[in-house]
Amino acid sequence: MSALSVLSGLLGTVLTPVMLILAAVFLLPHVKPRRFFRSLKESGASPLRSLSLALAGTLGVGNITGVAAALISGGPGAVFWMWAGAMLVLGVKYAEVNLAVRYRIPSGRGWVGGAMYYIRDGIGGHGAALFGGIFAVLCCLNSLITGNIVQSNAASGVFREDSRLTCGIVLALLTGFAILYGTQKIGKITSALIPALTGLYILISLCIIGANLPLIPGIFRDVVTSAFTGRAVLGGTAGFGIREAFRFGIIRGIFSNEAGCGTSPTAHAAADTKSPHHQAVLGMVEVIFDTLILCTLTALVLLIGDCKFGLIPWGTDADAAPVTLEIFRCLGGDTVYRILQISVLLFAFSTVIAQIYYGTAAIRYLSGKRAPQVIYAVLSVICASVGSVISSPFMWMLADGIIGIMTAVNCAVLIILRRRIVPPEP
Repeated sequence: MSALSVLSGLLGTVLTPVMLILAAVFLLPHVKPRRFFRSLKESGASPLRSLSLALAGTLGVGNITGVAAALISGGPGAVFWMWAGAMLVLGVKYAEVNLAVRYRIPSGRGWVGGAMYYIRDGIGGHGAALFGGIFAVLCCLNSLITGNIVQSNAASGVFREDSRLTCGIVLALLTGFAILYGTQKIGKITSALIPALTGLYILISLCIIGANLPLIPGIFRDVVTSAFTGRAVLGGTAGFGIREAFRFGIIRGIFSNEAGCGTSPTAHAAADTKSPHHQAVLGMVEVIFDTLILCTLTALVLLIGDCKFGLIPWGTDADAAPVTLEIFRCLGGDTVYRILQISVLLFAFSTVIAQIYYGTAAIRYLSGKRAPQVIYAVLSVICASVGSVISSPFMWMLADGIIGIMTAVNCAVLIILRRRIVPPEP
């Protein structure tokens, strides 16, 4: 077993869940999402655009192939822990978005902020500035690995093996064009595409679930039972420990909704919002919609496919993307398969754009010079191509490792700054 595998397992099984639980407990008294629906109603165009940018960075690949990866590696019980993790991190998401808006600073482009800013300005001192810089470096690495290589790998995985590199090159060219043309301009296009693609995906998923309603009660029993026994009852799958279900449910949930790892607050900080509280409520909506709704729909479709056709290669290193698309094809037909092929590619592209926005913001935090931004842009294009042919298990170990480190650091900072959270207006 490699050192990277051991580190990834340690982060996913011990450190990340422990830090999330500690953060949730310490933050609970300070998270007061009063007037939740009123806050949503009062949110203007800019806060909603920031939410759209954050959703563009989370919706898509994480909800589709990320869920499949969690099931393959952790068994059906991973879905339960994904739900539990989402409920756990609602307060964490509220806190990190709230603090990002509080400690943001004005710039020529409006507002800039994020975890590195509340680390530096919230804690204060030279040590805090150093840790803010370290976190910014982690954000850059995360945008290149989780936000780029993983997306390219998933997008290419839905095409034939001999077309993977071609898909990666196309995504790299699109990424290069977006950087040259302006990621914010392209981001407006992708933010318009995401709601349409998401709506279509929800409709397809609901149609498949509706056509197989008799299987749903058994699937829910299977998910809950295997979460605590490590054994899948309905499909007869055995060999999964509770540890695997817990680890992959929690870590893939974070991969999907990004709660706690400190990336999406960069998008929320740019909003021309009424207050930190209002934007933080939108951050909670992001988690609810991403994990509790979309990830659940994907999980149900995948488990329906396994019940009927036995298509999930449990406990293997199988690539999650083709497994997901094959299940949708078997349940929905070739037309659904083609629609999802295109959707995954567009979802991946929109996520890459959002993550480049995060990475660029981190680079600008580190240096105002143009050279680092150019180097980062070149690396973004290269990663989009390399990601299409990289080993899937190795890629997921890298992604899990970087997300685990960022989540542990960010949660520790949120606990320290919990008394700085801006409460709602009376």
